[in-house]
Amino acid sequence: MDSGIGLLAATAAVWRVRPDADLVLSLDPDGMPWGPRTPEDLTQRALAVAEAAAAHRPDALIVGCNTATVHALTALRDRLEPGIPVIGTVPAIKPAAAGGTPFAIWATPATTGSPYQRGLIADFADGVPVTEVPCWDWPKQWNTVTRRPSTPPLPPPPS
Repeated sequence: MDSGIGLLAATAAVWRVRPDADLVLSLDPDGMPWGPRTPEDLTQRALAVAEAAAAHRPDALIVGCNTATVHALTALRDRLEPGIPVIGTVPAIKPAAAGGTPFAIWATPATTGSPYQRGLIADFADGVPVTEVPCWDWPKQWNTVTRRPSTPPLPPPPS
């Protein structure tokens, strides 16, 4: 689930490891992008999208949006688990810090300024300098880039 087409990366990753997976893509095109929304509004929209997906009885729910994860993951888990496991996506701070050199995290301002991301940095950066870069137009740019004709198409579902 995501507000828009950002969920396609998670979808492609699932299909790489589980080509037999029967996927339900649940999104919120009327509310996209989620990045500029308040945490409360984003959480309510994420819950509505998750409940629409949950009606199809999935094996799990993947939140393919860093912003939704950092603000709505707890509410989503409270609402759906243990019946449906909820898997969030967050900036890859732990693997980035493993190299031991300074790195930057580019994300929506809502993700960059969140206590959740600051907690990830505190827990996993292990003293490696981290620069947080709030990308004010990130969702719009992402959706523009992913619509270019040169973007490889999503693999077809298994037959």
